[in-house]
Amino acid sequence: MISYSDLALMLSFTFMLYLTSQNHLIKLEQLLKEFQLWSDILPPVSAMTSTAPFCCDVMAFEQWLQFIFIPKMTELVVQRHPLPNNMALAPMAEHVWQSKPHGEVMIALLRQFDILLSQR
Repeated sequence: MISYSDLALMLSFTFMLYLTSQNHLIKLEQLLKEFQLWSDILPPVSAMTSTAPFCCDVMAFEQWLQFIFIPKMTELVVQRHPLPNNMALAPMAEHVWQSKPHGEVMIALLRQFDILLSQR
């Protein structure tokens, strides 16, 4: 049987996980905009249904983050649905942005997000 203090601790951890995830999503959007990786042009509908990892066959990684990842993760956070527990965005970011001026900052943020969600 679970104690009230254990339940309170679990609820507190869950709340902090959602709050921290939302903060990472906000920071990710801010950085995409700051580094001029944010687009005002929506990809075609067909691109949104790609089955390739990160839709890499039809859009840039930053587009995938903007148009697929951020909206889906935001919905999970807002609706308090289960969050992924094995996310690996940093390796893709390293592949794409390793030599770019903004690469180090973007990779670090995505690595932090990967670690956050895998610590459960």
